Amino acid sequence: MFPGGWAGVALLLLRSGVGLTAAFQGGAYLATGGGVLPWLIGFSALAIGLLLVMGFLTPAVTVLSGFGAAASAYSWLPLPASNLFDTRLPVILIGVMAVAIVMLGPGAFSLDARLFGFREIIIPRIDRSSD
Repeated sequence: MFPGGWAGVALLLLRSGVGLTAAFQGGAYLATGGGVLPWLIGFSALAIGLLLVMGFLTPAVTVLSGFGAAASAYSWLPLPASNLFDTRLPVILIGVMAVAIVMLGPGAFSLDARLFGFREIIIPRIDRSSD
């Protein structure tokens, strides 16, 4: 779940690509202003992007990122002035990368690896001769 080496670097690049795209889309929503919903969407997308780049709660945040890209592309959400997902190709790309990140995990270079990574549990031997 937390590969290191070149695989970990590749997962970092994949997470960063999706995360920065979500953060830029959130910035586009914040730049348009115009009500509560664009601000809510903008701050959510910005938070999702930053969490992905940091690698914190990666599987859940990646699923939210994929849903957000699809919702923006299929006009389920109001569109900002400069929409990164104005054609289907970027949405397909973000969707494929999001599925890959969910299936592969966050990698060794993430907060998830530091917080929830492999732990070695040492169970002390019990002397049963006194029983």
